[in-house]
Amino acid sequence: MLIFALEPASPFAHSLAGSLDVELSPHEERLFPDGERKLRPLVDPRGTDVYVVHSLHGGPVDSPHDKLCRLLMFAATLKDHGAARVTAVVPYLAYARKDQRTKAFDPIGLRYVAQLFEAVGVAQLIVLEAHNAAALQNAFRCITVHLPAHQAFSALARELAASGPLAVASPDPGGVKRALLWREALEEQLQRPVAFAMIDKRRSAGVLSGGQLVAGEVEGATVLLYDDLIASGETLLRGAVALRRAGARSVVGCAAHGLFVDQAPQVLADDALAGLVVTDSVPHFRLPDDGPVRAKLRVVSAVPLFAQAIRHSHASWWT
Repeated sequence: MLIFALEPASPFAHSLAGSLDVELSPHEERLFPDGERKLRPLVDPRGTDVYVVHSLHGGPVDSPHDKLCRLLMFAATLKDHGAARVTAVVPYLAYARKDQRTKAFDPIGLRYVAQLFEAVGVAQLIVLEAHNAAALQNAFRCITVHLPAHQAFSALARELAASGPLAVASPDPGGVKRALLWREALEEQLQRPVAFAMIDKRRSAGVLSGGQLVAGEVEGATVLLYDDLIASGETLLRGAVALRRAGARSVVGCAAHGLFVDQAPQVLADDALAGLVVTDSVPHFRLPDDGPVRAKLRVVSAVPLFAQAIRHSHASWWT
């Protein structure tokens, strides 16, 4: 097994390699004066099961497009030089939000990204909490391993459950399946009922509407408001305000990916959100170190989920 990290200083990649008890394999990356790049492995990948770790979030240096191109070019190079199998380990997958046409002449970005991965010979994708798991599996023809982020939040749920009734809520209709799966897992984990709720949010052309109606019983409960990502934070805040009006004792926003773009540090500072929980799939460089959001932010590691997936994948391939 070889594991490469296209961001060599990435704490996530180093932690993952440590969990697997392997060293990150070296590679060279050269930047040409006009912005073009050259990437090549510095070890022979011939006949090897290769994993390339690269989260496709924007910033703090490269855009999602730059990161996607680097990943594709490096995967193609590995295949050209005889890698037996190349797996893209992508904690955050760019373009996953655009998985269907909602307006005339819309693109389907997720499917186009899938076609690019397949064109360069990527045999497998391991990703944390895609926007729509079913759409992900339908878009890709190669193997997809989808890791639900709620599996990283088990310890948090046990802590919160000790203080009284617990509920899981989806901030919009599109996330209902995600939230229901966590609710089912929590009921099995805690051996007690967990309530469920949904909020009626809609988005069109980047404009939010709805967010006032809560379907479900949350009176007196600590509510885990669960989404795939936090961008500007507006969806999460609208949901938290609606849940508090519906009688929730407190609301904790939970998401796999913390992008924290635009005015997120100000939006998420609102007292309607008692806490925030995200994974380490995206570094939180956009949040001020001393701001109110940092004070209520808890980061849990998704590394154990990826390490387990890679161990299983490699063992199955090898046998």
